[in-house]
Formats: sequence, C-alpha cells, structure tokens
Amino acid sequence: MELVGSDNARLTVSWWTFLLRGLAAIAFGVLTFLAPGPSLLVLVLAWGVFALVDGVLLISQALRKQVHDAPRWALVLQGLLGLAAGVTTFVVPGLTAIALLYLIAGWCLATGALEIVQAVRLRKVIRGEWLLALRGAVSILLGLALALSPGAGALVLVLWIGAFAIVTGALLIALGVRLRPRHAPRRPSTSHLAHT
Repeated sequence: MELVGSDNARLTVSWWTFLLRGLAAIAFGVLTFLAPGPSLLVLVLAWGVFALVDGVLLISQALRKQVHDAPRWALVLQGLLGLAAGVTTFVVPGLTAIALLYLIAGWCLATGALEIVQAVRLRKVIRGEWLLALRGAVSILLGLALALSPGAGALVLVLWIGAFAIVTGALLIALGVRLRPRHAPRRPSTSHLAHT
C-alpha cells in the first residue's frame, strides 16, 4: 500500500471496493459491446444495476472511513447519486432515449467532479490518487460529450458508454491493486505460544 505521511501505520484502505467497482464497470462495458443492439430497455436496466452497485460500494467506503483525511461527504454524495440514478432506471424503465442520455450525462458530470475532489484531498495520504483524478476527468468528458451530442445514434451512444465503463473500470482496478497491502500482518505463532 503506497501511503504518505507519518500516520502510515494507522491508515487502512478498502482497496477491494475500488476493485469491485472496477469489475462492475468493466462487466457493464463488455455487455454493451457484446450486445450493442438490444432494446433500450435492456441498456437502461443494465446501467441501472451498474449505478446501484457503484453507489452501494461508495457508501460502504464512506461508512468504513477507509482513508484518514478522505472526504467522506464526497463519497456519500457520489454513492447517493449512483443509488438515485439506479433506482430511477428501475422505477421509470420506459425513459426515452434522450431522458436516459441526460440522466447518464448528469451522473457522469457530477461523479467525475466528486472523484477529482477526492483525488485532490487524498494526494497527501496515498500515491496513485492521479488514477482517481483521471477517472473523474474521463467521466466529465463523457458527460459533456453525451450532453452536447444528443442527436448521435443510439448505437454510437451505447458504444461510448461501454468504452467509458471499460476504461474507468480499468482505472479503478489499477487504483485498487496499487492500494492493496503488500504484506499481510504477521500472526503470532501458535506453536511458540504452546511452549510458553
């Protein structure tokens, strides 16, 4: 785990939540490339599942307070946005293509900005925060692209969103691997205790 500062021994990172978020994003992205032509309803529901999983994992990170000085409010807000977007897709699955487009664009812009805030706050605590900032920047770029080109064809939009999910999922996995502890804590030997 690449940590910075004097409190290294007290810092713990829920690296596995980054890993799970990355795997969920890649799974969604691969699904869009394997079956780009299904109905819009299938895309809406798949994206809803992805947003819900991402939201739950973000709130889990916030509740565990995995990094000293981490902006807990940003994690909670980002998680709530994911939950709200995911629930919306299930409560109103008949969203028009344009409404879905703007929902995803808004989610990308908001979560991208929050990830950049998190990366800036974490730069003094961990190394590798640039991966989170890069994911935020990619998210903002996709949000702007979707908002500024609502007339693009449905297939093009599906492929953009799938590519975004794969790229940002890979960034989350890279960050999770980088934050993973390199050495497991040693446990006292039971044989040594038995002889005392």
